[in-house]
Amino acid sequence: MVLLGIVAVCVVLAVLAFVVPRLSRPPQRGTQRTLGAGARAGGKAPGILGRAFSKPFHSSSKAVGRSGSAGWRACGHMPF
Repeated sequence: MVLLGIVAVCVVLAVLAFVVPRLSRPPQRGTQRTLGAGARAGGKAPGILGRAFSKPFHSSSKAVGRSGSAGWRACGHMPF
């Protein structure tokens, strides 16, 4: 279920990035901020569990960043 949510967010951000690149930045930042909070919370677990719990949040944040900046690459602009 969470995976479907991340995929849906990535698709919406990619469409926004291609259609109106400037409007895709605030939702992208908000999503990455939320995923960063999850990664920090998961990272507080001791030892190897902390890395294991925070890894899905890091990879999801990376995917959101790539899908949100797709429009910038497509139109020749560099992301902020």
